[in-house]
Amino acid sequence: MQITIQECKLKTLEYFELIKFEHTIFALPFALSGMLLASPDHWPQISTFIWVILAMIGGRTAAMALNRIIDADIDKINPRTSNRAIPAGKIKKISATVLAICAFCLLIFATWQLPLICRQLLPVAIIILLIYSYTKRFTNLSHLVLGSALGAAAAGGWLAVSGEIILPVILWGSAVVFWVGGFDIIYAIQDIDFDRENNLFSIPAWLGIKNSLFISKIFHIITVLLLIILGNIYQVGIFYWIGLILVSCLIIYEHSLLKENDLSKINAAFFNINGYVSIGLFICIFLDKIF
Repeated sequence: MQITIQECKLKTLEYFELIKFEHTIFALPFALSGMLLASPDHWPQISTFIWVILAMIGGRTAAMALNRIIDADIDKINPRTSNRAIPAGKIKKISATVLAICAFCLLIFATWQLPLICRQLLPVAIIILLIYSYTKRFTNLSHLVLGSALGAAAAGGWLAVSGEIILPVILWGSAVVFWVGGFDIIYAIQDIDFDRENNLFSIPAWLGIKNSLFISKIFHIITVLLLIILGNIYQVGIFYWIGLILVSCLIIYEHSLLKENDLSKINAAFFNINGYVSIGLFICIFLDKIF
């Protein structure tokens, strides 16, 4: 019985690795922050929180499972990714496909409980999730497609409460697009040689490390500027501005860790710092709701 329980635990961990469960810290806090920003004078309904979280779980799980299925052959020959669940034979493609289908069903069902605008935009979100994994095969702008997926989630949290598209929603979602695009460029530097050898597209493979780091900085400057504009045209509190200062400092620190000839801290720059960005800004926006 203990062996069976242990096997179940290992299989569960393999599925968590398949969908990169820990990367939820990038998207979910921004969706929840969007909900709080959309309701400056009241708290969103608990049911809305639940449906947004379920939609996020469904969307992320579907997108990651699909990405692993589509990229399985590429992952198998890439030394950095060859130990992922599907190429390593830990999870079968058919199992991942069933997971993706179930996750898409959860996304659709949860979104159907939200305002009409969320249901109307659902096909756009699904298309972004479906095409992202193919973009590295034909465009260097795949980083912005990934950013669009997370930006749509952030805007979706806002729309789930407000029910209408207004300029602040667009600014909020766009800020996330460039934030994600910036750190995904950093992440892609790890595969610069592999991408070039296998005719895969990315900004690092196209422009090299130095120029890629520069473009990543530009993207993150755009993120901060969009958040500044949002704060000036919309009702925000003092903690929003404290959070924005925190985000700016973290982004500056993130880029200070990376040098063209020294990328040893790339994982810290990609995962740790950006996790602090999303959670830190959410905490500050949450504090505005309390005080």
